[in-house]
Amino acid sequence: MKTVIKNVNIITMDSNFTQFKNGFVVIENENISFVGDMKIYKEDENADIIDGNNGILMPGMINTHTHLSMIPFRSLGDDCKDRLRRYLFPLENECMNEKLAYYSAKYAICEMLLSGVTTIMDMYYFEDEVAKASDEMGIRAFLGETVINFPTCDSKEAFGGLGYAKNFIEKWKNHSLITPFVAPHAPNTNDTSSLIKANELSKKYNVPISMHLSEMDYELKYFKDNFDKTPIEYLENIDLLSDRLVAAHCIYLTDNDICLLEKYNVKVAHCIGSNTKSAKGVAPVSKMLQHNIPVGLGTDGASSGNTLDIITQFKLFANFHKLENKDRSIFPAKDIVKLGTIEGAKVLNKDKEIGSIEVGKKADLVIIETDSINMFPVFDPYSAIVYSANASNVHTVFVNGKCVVKDKNLVDKDLQAIKEDLKNNMQQFEQKAKEQLEKAII
Repeated sequence: MKTVIKNVNIITMDSNFTQFKNGFVVIENENISFVGDMKIYKEDENADIIDGNNGILMPGMINTHTHLSMIPFRSLGDDCKDRLRRYLFPLENECMNEKLAYYSAKYAICEMLLSGVTTIMDMYYFEDEVAKASDEMGIRAFLGETVINFPTCDSKEAFGGLGYAKNFIEKWKNHSLITPFVAPHAPNTNDTSSLIKANELSKKYNVPISMHLSEMDYELKYFKDNFDKTPIEYLENIDLLSDRLVAAHCIYLTDNDICLLEKYNVKVAHCIGSNTKSAKGVAPVSKMLQHNIPVGLGTDGASSGNTLDIITQFKLFANFHKLENKDRSIFPAKDIVKLGTIEGAKVLNKDKEIGSIEVGKKADLVIIETDSINMFPVFDPYSAIVYSANASNVHTVFVNGKCVVKDKNLVDKDLQAIKEDLKNNMQQFEQKAKEQLEKAII
């Protein structure tokens, strides 16, 4: 099967930032087979032709840290102090179940695809249900079962996620779009033994390991008081820092922490939206990049960052990092788009396959339309994406060579039906959520 996307302003996000202001791309089966200028275009009657109408064609965006099935928690307790421990943990244990995880994941993936996100890294509970939803929706997904030091909604025992993770990895390890991984929640919500076991699973199956890291002030205090180390120094001490580790957040970093991340080629998922909303701070991304640490963008869950699109993160990243560094010129728009595409692919060790528009890579592609009122004029496509665009400007999306969004609608998927399924499975949850919030606020 051959598809041609023509009449588009192509930003390839390759190492040279190659751009075709009026170009076309040829997709054959799952891969990109040609990228070029419309000057050499010849009509192919055997191909499916998509006219991009002068939109911007970019690589599919990559969300390196999220929790898909937390959709039901969106807009709940947004201003609650210590929300994670006082509200979210208890509510998850009381309300989350297999069906709710599945339908929430499907709905979240709808939001991702419609906003141009083609690859996700998700960690949560009932991850087998999330995998089923991801498979049905056709998104590229890295999925990890949470390992944590107390009984959860899908495990009656503390650290039950370890056994779940082993079975989950074995079940999904050969899937074309799904990559299973190991997901200890955080170093302070695990113990040394569980972290070592999680790392052994990661090594045995050669899959990533990801956790929240250096995110909480009480996390730092715990490791200072008990080990006289930072969380990252502690992880080095137990041999857990490696190029398989994707560390989410990394807000509180010392200079030595940054050197350790560089030394072990640790990857970082930066969630500017959720970090600033929770008043935790702005991670030192500029320093990390100076030390050649791969950094991608993440939304966190819908309970933390509210929206699941990377376009929103682009603008938040620009505004907060320019302010934090007191430098308007820092992080040009093209470098920010890079974080949400090819750099995200590097975080997942998939930059040979996705993250840029190059011959031989997987056809994960997004057309941003430029006809809407907020998208005129476009002097610089990178700036237009970062500062002007929003998720509603996403017109067409391909994942692995398959068109999954066309004319701003899901292809072969009924969004309203998916929403109704979720609503029907949230009825009991809603009452419990209100009751739990009242307890948390007291």
